Amino acid sequence: MGNFGATEIILILVVVVLLFGGRKIPELMKGIGQGMKEFKKASQVDDDSDKMSAESKKEEKK
Repeated sequence: MGNFGATEIILILVVVVLLFGGRKIPELMKGIGQGMKEFKKASQVDDDSDKMSAESKKEEKK
């Protein structure tokens, strides 16, 4: 599972175009981008809540 050469990448792109068609690819990429954006946003919210809960535990010990 090493390095991909130019021919392998071109072959993969051709297969993707054949499977989904030229019009569907931008829609798929848009959906993937939105999903990644929501995931990052959700993970940041979780990190913020973890920090706040850790700070409140420290204050309770005092």
